[in-house]
Amino acid sequence: MTFKVTVTFGIALFMNLAQGAVIYNESVSGDLSNSGLAPNVVTVGLGSNQIFGTTGSSAGTVDRDYFTFSVAPGLQLSAITILPGTTTGGALSTSFIGVQAGSQVTLATNASSAAGLLGWWHYGPADVNTNILPEMAIPMNGSSGFSVPLGSGNYAFWVQELSAGSFNYGFDFTITPAAIPEPASYITMFSALGVLGLVLRRSRRWQQ
Repeated sequence: MTFKVTVTFGIALFMNLAQGAVIYNESVSGDLSNSGLAPNVVTVGLGSNQIFGTTGSSAGTVDRDYFTFSVAPGLQLSAITILPGTTTGGALSTSFIGVQAGSQVTLATNASSAAGLLGWWHYGPADVNTNILPEMAIPMNGSSGFSVPLGSGNYAFWVQELSAGSFNYGFDFTITPAAIPEPASYITMFSALGVLGLVLRRSRRWQQ
């Protein structure tokens, strides 16, 4: 969209303020998909994964951005942090990010509820440098809710700003190793296996 050109400098400016691995930048790689059924596929890795873009409304048309990624087995999505330089139209009800399980966002843009989404959040200036994943996890207006962190699997995201104009956004998706059982859990597991083995041995002796 042509109005995105005017904000390229703004995106570059706040990219320099943020540290991390940039996995998608609209000013470099082009406009993210406007279709939830055909989102851009991005690749995330261990650590920081930053996505920069713009959204907003122009001539009555909303520039919605959709992207999807896979969290590999053994990893988890532990945080979504709003990066400095993110701007909004001022009203807390206009800036939106949603997440759905799978590789598509199938919820209609004019839906009356968030049924079908795992979670969502209206982000604003107060959220800059804040992890909003716990807020997104709370069931709201029909969303299912989820436990933090999100485990391995495919996830699709929807970002939009309904206010007139063009607004920068930056999200840092933090991927960390999945938690492993505590040593006490291993002791419990091995103890249970030992008891099971003893029962099986006694069962065999009784059958002989």
